Amino acid sequence: MEFVLIDGGNHINDAILARSVDIASTGTGGFLTLWAKAKGNPNLEVIGLGGSASGGMTMTTRNPTLKSLRDVTEKDRIAVPGIKTSLGAIILQMAVAKEFGDSQYARLDHLTVSLPYPEAVAAMLSGRSEITAHVASAPFSYMELESPGIHKVFNSVELFGHLTTIMAFTTQQFRSANPKLTASFVAALQDAIEFIAANKLEAARIYAETAKVKQPEAEILRIINDPDLRFTLVPAGIMSYANFMYRVGLLKLRPESWKDVFVRELHGLPGN
Repeated sequence: MEFVLIDGGNHINDAILARSVDIASTGTGGFLTLWAKAKGNPNLEVIGLGGSASGGMTMTTRNPTLKSLRDVTEKDRIAVPGIKTSLGAIILQMAVAKEFGDSQYARLDHLTVSLPYPEAVAAMLSGRSEITAHVASAPFSYMELESPGIHKVFNSVELFGHLTTIMAFTTQQFRSANPKLTASFVAALQDAIEFIAANKLEAARIYAETAKVKQPEAEILRIINDPDLRFTLVPAGIMSYANFMYRVGLLKLRPESWKDVFVRELHGLPGN
């Protein structure tokens, strides 16, 4: 079994079409895009295996005059992991729609620039690139906000409450062929979540040793203890994503319930 983390919707499509991925993890918006596109194709249909984290996506800026989304100008450039399809891009669109109305959801899309998190952080901290703002999750938003001259524009938890930011999924085909294996994965994911809750210091140590972006254990522990961040299997805010994306035309098909896009093992959880 191969498990990978995929940042953007286009990469998800490529990986699934190439059948190079058995189980993957990605942002909820990208997953819903794939779910809607693949629905009705038995070889490509996907199903969620659980959330792994819900937390805040923060838009930061080094532009001192940018206090809200209404202050963004044509001179600003906003880094997101992937244009239009990444979690950061969709959260930005949701925030824009909340501020200006659904018809204006793409108002700032032309100002977004696709950059992986580490590169976007480097651009923000250096102040020597075109990037003046960034939509990011922890620990990247933490790294930026601790730098002089960088401040918060918005946080998604403040705007929308807790939303699942990272979730695991597989194809219906793989699920049908490997029911015990996928059930074991869901159980292992729950075990990992419970381990983090019961052993925060050890979890911080493990992350600090294995992460590509190196940070001190104390910093990782601070992030784990952040009230905006929840490690949980419970799918949160799935319909908030789906309803928004359907309203503005990003999804041609909308699930009637969050249970439509997750395995039945999770249906007893208080998802939404």
